[in-house]
Amino acid sequence: MDIIKVKANSRTAAVAGAIAGVIREHKHAEVQAIGAGAVNQAVKAMVLATGYLKEEGVYIVAVPEFVDVEIDGKVRTAIKLVIDPK
Repeated sequence: MDIIKVKANSRTAAVAGAIAGVIREHKHAEVQAIGAGAVNQAVKAMVLATGYLKEEGVYIVAVPEFVDVEIDGKVRTAIKLVIDPK
């Protein structure tokens, strides 16, 4: 399973659909964002996905974590949301 990577200009609805789809298929999703704008989009997408899944009787919880990511030879700190059904 791939990590859903979110950028500051990611479409919230598209990310929410990806989260909901991964939860439906794998019962576990991980969303990664670097920077305030990207984290904002990721959290908004998670809220939307919660609404999508709630209609189907699936309730999710997210646990945020710090994770170090190497990009172009530099280590950056990202926020990872680990999402699972309740």
